[in-house]
Amino acid sequence: MQKAAKVLPKAFVYPFFLFHMLMFGVAGFGIAYGAQDPAFVYLHGGIAIVFYLVFYLVIFGRDQVQWMLINAALGIMGIYSQIDWILGLFGRHARDYPWYLHVVPVTYYVLYTFLLRQLVLDLTRSRNNPARRRRVETAYVTVSLALYGLALWTR
Repeated sequence: MQKAAKVLPKAFVYPFFLFHMLMFGVAGFGIAYGAQDPAFVYLHGGIAIVFYLVFYLVIFGRDQVQWMLINAALGIMGIYSQIDWILGLFGRHARDYPWYLHVVPVTYYVLYTFLLRQLVLDLTRSRNNPARRRRVETAYVTVSLALYGLALWTR
């Protein structure tokens, strides 16, 4: 898996995927909470998400993707708070929508925050330095929890 990461330089990966996923994520968010058509939400978002996961496996490897999925399962509170905060900008709440409309926007959120974590690891050059990586990951979790708590508190 590491050979694939060398073929596609990370200097290309981050800008491309951050922009691309932002566009698809915004569209998926709008479709889920605007049109509220579950079939179209899953067709539009689901296909893209499968492709992103394949790219993530090739670029970052199984262990990193597994880390993403584990943390996603643990981060439901944070994700919910952020989705609710974004919807609050439009005078709405996450609870106003059935659970199945949240699947695509939440999955985009997981994929996007995973990419942000990878970027932070590379920008701080801590990926291969266990001591620095531990400090950076602790700071990442602390900042994330502070933002989630603030979002919940202000709602």
